[in-house]
Amino acid sequence: MKEIRLDNFTEEFEKSQRIVVTNHTNPDGDAMGSALALQRVLEKLGKTVDVVVPNPYPKFLWHLSGNDRVMIYSDGKKKANAAIEAADMIFHLDYNAYHRSADMEEALRAASAKKVMIDHHQQPEEWPDFIYSDTAMSSTCQMIYEFCELFDWTRHLDKESAECLYTGIITDTGSFKFSATTSRTHEVAGRLLDLGVESQVLQNKIFDSQPAARLKLLGTMLGQMETSADGKIVLLYLSKDQCDALGYEKGITEGFVNYGLSVDGAEIACFMREEDGIVKISLRSKGLVDVNTLARASFNGGGHKNAAGGRLDMDLIKALAHAKKHLPWD
Repeated sequence: MKEIRLDNFTEEFEKSQRIVVTNHTNPDGDAMGSALALQRVLEKLGKTVDVVVPNPYPKFLWHLSGNDRVMIYSDGKKKANAAIEAADMIFHLDYNAYHRSADMEEALRAASAKKVMIDHHQQPEEWPDFIYSDTAMSSTCQMIYEFCELFDWTRHLDKESAECLYTGIITDTGSFKFSATTSRTHEVAGRLLDLGVESQVLQNKIFDSQPAARLKLLGTMLGQMETSADGKIVLLYLSKDQCDALGYEKGITEGFVNYGLSVDGAEIACFMREEDGIVKISLRSKGLVDVNTLARASFNGGGHKNAAGGRLDMDLIKALAHAKKHLPWD
């Protein structure tokens, strides 16, 4: 579904000097790429821009331009709250529900700023003043490029902002492998390459600069993989004890769920990672299987048709039993 509600955006934008760009809890490549690219464009348009994110994000994204200026809300709420309160306009990127901003939710709700949502997830909430929502888009980073085209801002894109956008596109499409990849996705990626992005260099920074602990965790996860009787569901998991023992750090298990879909005959992959008192869930599917509906109904989450997430407030043993009950396991 697509919803564009941008009437009077230009007028409000012109009146706005202080801008905050934010994204969802546990920011990924698409969340950070879109935020940092938009910040760079807005600053070239003469705005004062702060990127404020709920909590830390993976080290493999730290090379992106602007990383050193990002405000981490969980590390400094007073300064971040001051920026949010002073903002004339807030861009909410890669999420469409207030609760996805975690501890920032209260401050964002209370802000008097005009609010702009740019997002590609399903079922957006209705609180923004301006909405650019398209569930068919490959990524929020592709949407930022399209948004820039709408307002003739693409002339302000450069190599650094292009690298940010390309990062979000390749991470959210699995390097152009997932079903949301379209000819337009490739066209936008091509234009980013024309701005100086070196695809191999950038992909090496993202996918081939991982700590040794990632491979240890991956091996442990694959070694205890379970499949349903018909082979259509692959269940992957890591306990808190395993993560602690093998050197888990933020973002290190990014993409682990996709290994489940590489199994011959698999249609649904579910990855579970245990933390203190909760289990975080990642769901992926092929074809017509809708894991967004599944995540909303049984895993306190949501997302896209073929990629969703959630959480369970229980330990891993109970979570595994819960998954086998609510997935078509038998």
